[in-house]
Amino acid sequence: MGKGNKQETEASDDPEAPMSNKAYEKELARLHVEMVKLQEWVVQTGAKICIVFEGRDGAGKGGTIKAITERVSPRVFRVIALPAPTDREKSQMYVQRYLPHLPAAGEIVIFDRSWYNRAGVERVMGFCTKEQAESFLMAVPLVERAIVGSGITLIKYWLEVSEEEQTRRLQGRIHDGRKVWKLSRMDLDSYSRWYDYSRARDDMFAATDTDFAPWFVARSNSKKRVRLNIITHLLKSIPYEAMPRPKITLPKRQGPKGYREPDYPYKYVPEKF
Repeated sequence: MGKGNKQETEASDDPEAPMSNKAYEKELARLHVEMVKLQEWVVQTGAKICIVFEGRDGAGKGGTIKAITERVSPRVFRVIALPAPTDREKSQMYVQRYLPHLPAAGEIVIFDRSWYNRAGVERVMGFCTKEQAESFLMAVPLVERAIVGSGITLIKYWLEVSEEEQTRRLQGRIHDGRKVWKLSRMDLDSYSRWYDYSRARDDMFAATDTDFAPWFVARSNSKKRVRLNIITHLLKSIPYEAMPRPKITLPKRQGPKGYREPDYPYKYVPEKF
C-alpha cells in the first residue's frame, strides 16, 4: 500500500468465514480514506490506471466495484460496462470499441467486464467462432503490451466463486425484487455451462497471464472479504502517497442584508418518515 497508510488488513485463516458488519464497515471506512488519497495522487500526478474485472455471473464484480467507487469522484473513477455491440461495432476490429474508454491522465477506469468477453461469454455461448476466440487470445497480449507501454497501469482481477455459492446467489436474485433485474436469459444459459466456462477461463489464463499484465484471482465466496482484499491489493499495486492538502476552514457566512424568506407556496415532498 502507498505511504499514506501503514496499517494492513488482517488476513483470515478461513476466507469464507462470516465477517460481522461492524468489522467490515470499520475496515472499509479505513480503506476508503486511502482510496481518496489515491484519487488525489492520480489527479495531481497525471497517472493513468485501468482495472479490469472478470468472473462468472454472481461472482460479485458489481458489488466490489461499488465498494471501490462509493466514496470517490465519478469524474476520476469511471466505470465502463458496455452493452452488446452494435452492427457497426461488430464490423470493427474486436478491441476497437474498448480503446476509446482507456484512461487519460488523471483518470482511473474500471471495466465491469471487458474485451475478455470474447474469451468467455462469446466463446461459450457461440457468439464468436472457435477461430475468432483463438485469434483473440493470440492478439490480446500484444494489445495489452501496447496499453502498458503507453504509460497505463493495467490491473486485471478474476473473481472466483464456487458452484454452490453461485447457485445460492442466482437463486437469491429470483426471489429478491431488488435484484431480479440482474438475472437475464443469458445468465440462466451461462449457469448451465459451468465447465465450458472453466475451460474458457483456463485457456484465457494460459494465453494472457503475462508478466506485464498478470491476472490476480480473488476468492469471492465471502462478499465482504473479497471487497476488502481487492481494495487492499489495489492500493498496494499503485505507488501512491498522500498529497499535501491546504488547511480548510469555512469562511464567514454573509449577513442577510434585509433578505426575508418569501411567502411562496412551495410544493413539499410528503414527509412520511
